[in-house]
Amino acid sequence: KTIQLLKKASMKTVLLTGDNSLVAEVMADEVGIDECISEVLPGEKADKIKELMSNGRRVAMVGDGINDAPVLARADVGIAMGAMGSDAAIEAADVVLMKDDPRDVAKAIAISRKCISIVKQNIIFSLAVKFGCLALVALGLANMWLGIFADVGVMVIAVLNAIRAMRK
Repeated sequence: KTIQLLKKASMKTVLLTGDNSLVAEVMADEVGIDECISEVLPGEKADKIKELMSNGRRVAMVGDGINDAPVLARADVGIAMGAMGSDAAIEAADVVLMKDDPRDVAKAIAISRKCISIVKQNIIFSLAVKFGCLALVALGLANMWLGIFADVGVMVIAVLNAIRAMRK
């Protein structure tokens, strides 16, 4: 289900593991992972991530073991499975999921996309109002109190808009 959710979000999935290639390929096929890179030593994982990132792609790495810590730190976004994860992986990751439910990876990505969208909306709205007020002041059609009212009003609207992220 997680892989389906990630694909629905237009993400390519890659299994990067030190496990036997036969086992890794079967698992990748069974869950619908796009690409499988197997029999990778812990030291080689960072090189593989760097290779995946070389085409300008952004890479999110999900891991839980001590061997994953350098790769979690190297990836654009490191996601550690926190409940059973090693302390090293948790420290190296950008995001720590407190349950070991893989569906939370897709949920975290959806929440982050929603938050980025809201931040962009708030920035555009606040700049538009502030430049509008600046233009009115320059034309002599507004005073300082309208500017203060607009500033506080924009802040309140931005906070109310940001609260929408909690519904995701």
